[in-house]
Amino acid sequence: MSKIETLILRARNPKKQREFYKQILGMEEFSDGRVGYSTVEAGIKFLPAQQIYSPRKDDLYWKIALAVPNIELACIQLQKKGIVVDTPRQFRDVGYLAHFTDPEGFTIELIEHYFKGDRPLCTWDDTKLGGGAHLNLITLRTADIARAESVVIKLGMEPLSVQPVDSHGFTLYFYAFTTEALPSTDLEAIENRTWLYQRPYSILEIQHVKGLNQTYMASSSEAGYQGLYISNPKTLIEENELKLLNG
Repeated sequence: MSKIETLILRARNPKKQREFYKQILGMEEFSDGRVGYSTVEAGIKFLPAQQIYSPRKDDLYWKIALAVPNIELACIQLQKKGIVVDTPRQFRDVGYLAHFTDPEGFTIELIEHYFKGDRPLCTWDDTKLGGGAHLNLITLRTADIARAESVVIKLGMEPLSVQPVDSHGFTLYFYAFTTEALPSTDLEAIENRTWLYQRPYSILEIQHVKGLNQTYMASSSEAGYQGLYISNPKTLIEENELKLLNG
């Protein structure tokens, strides 16, 4: 089955980025230079950039989310390593989450497998980030969700969840290469949401921002998002509104 294989980011210091993701976040470096937790999920490839990363509200790329079984443990572990991380909070009925940035300013979200207060009583492997992190979500923005969805559906991804956040002016859409049955066939069902964060594979999250005319993608010389590689067949998703280029 196809999968989201590689997230490509340009940075001023790719080596420093890889070391951060390995030493602080607990990823490993693969033989092709990518870093990640396993080959089941997406890895990250850092390429050199001439300019410093400067995030924008209209960026095509927003963040990655690392899903963990215990978000408080993850925050304590990061703080002990000198990382400034938000206090975890339950964001509406979307997820129990916190945010921080890597050395070059890329946003990283921690999202727990459960909503706040729902975590079962069990022990965790405190040698791993949050008891065992994985790269769960890769989040892009779009001004045209119909066009974006047509691309991912054509690729073979399945829609998993739709999460309106009207108070913040956006709706979240989730897609993945999977044959798993959803807890509910209603894509807006609350019970589908934490189920997403427990999947071992990487999921594409698309934030449809109301009122956004177009999204911005960094040039080949700028630091920032450069695309996603989808395996089997290998295809590169990049450009505004997920334009496809053959890789």
